[in-house]
Amino acid sequence: MIEVHWDGPVATIALARGGARNAVSIAGWLALAAAAGQVGAARAVVLRSDMPGVFSAGADIGEFPALQAEPAARRHFRSSMRAGIEAVAALPMPVIAAIDGGCFGAAVALILAADLRIAGDGAQFAVTPARLGIGYPREDVARLSAQVGRGRAGELLFTGEAIDADAAARIGLVERRAPEAGDAANALAQRIAENAPAAIRQLKRALRQPDDAALDTAFEAAFGGDELAEGLAAFQARRRPVFG
Repeated sequence: MIEVHWDGPVATIALARGGARNAVSIAGWLALAAAAGQVGAARAVVLRSDMPGVFSAGADIGEFPALQAEPAARRHFRSSMRAGIEAVAALPMPVIAAIDGGCFGAAVALILAADLRIAGDGAQFAVTPARLGIGYPREDVARLSAQVGRGRAGELLFTGEAIDADAAARIGLVERRAPEAGDAANALAQRIAENAPAAIRQLKRALRQPDDAALDTAFEAAFGGDELAEGLAAFQARRRPVFG
């Protein structure tokens, strides 16, 4: 359902439920949280699908009849989805979502938990809860609004209409377009992994939590660290730095 692969310092978290178009079940959200717990040593993470032609159909609507019938199960569904999405959002290294194929419903919430998004030629996006008769978690509405603006977010949420990769790039839902998102994401992740890992994590913290006063101390401490020493040595020797 969720698989973790490694390529040197880059980890890949792959959605692997092809028979269900990578729809994420309650167990799948919890498996996603567990997978995020396995990649703490990575310098960059790629979030992608192992199924050609689809990123994810979103939450598994096959579980929704049980949520209709059992009010107590609804909180478990919501908390499990939050656990998976927030585990990805909390990763300290950059996360790149590679979207080749359809990305619908809760899958859009999942890619919004990443730091960067790349759409391939066949990518499509739709935020579809209103078509089913439900809302969207407040955390995910906030992320969507922050990503594309309140008006664009409202258009996506209120209509449920699908947009293609070019439209997603135009409105800022994705940062990059590429013929094959997976290949582009892997290349970008490897490029990020060449840089100083502690510095990258500090930069991500600053992007996510700019009011964190502890970042001031971390910034100052970096001047006495091994990463700056290697960076300066490489600069003086006119070579690429190699960070341990």
